[in-house]
Amino acid sequence: MGRNLIQKDYYKKEAWLKFIFTVDKSVFNLQYCRPMANIQSAKKRARQTIVKNELKSSQRASVRTAIKSVEQAIEEKDKDKAASLFIKTQKLIDKMANKKVITKNSASRQKSRLNKNIKLIS
Repeated sequence: MGRNLIQKDYYKKEAWLKFIFTVDKSVFNLQYCRPMANIQSAKKRARQTIVKNELKSSQRASVRTAIKSVEQAIEEKDKDKAASLFIKTQKLIDKMANKKVITKNSASRQKSRLNKNIKLIS
């Protein structure tokens, strides 16, 4: 009887691994292989965290890319280009702050610094 329980537990872990690989192979990490929780809702929360973390990571990367494009225009001393890119970046930053991808304070700080640097261009 004990052996059957071990085999069933083994297959549960195999099913969990199959789920991980169907979500995204790049997310695979040992800490996600075996959830520590025994409660079904906690297991579900662990699965949701994997998907949300990957989505938020790509969204944060898009914000960083937009900020870098504005900073590059500032370095080139191109005020018109920097201002137009800043408007697009500002919308993106606000959208990510509302989605709670980045915090509101962080969004405000980034916009403020970019705007200050644009104003310093002569």
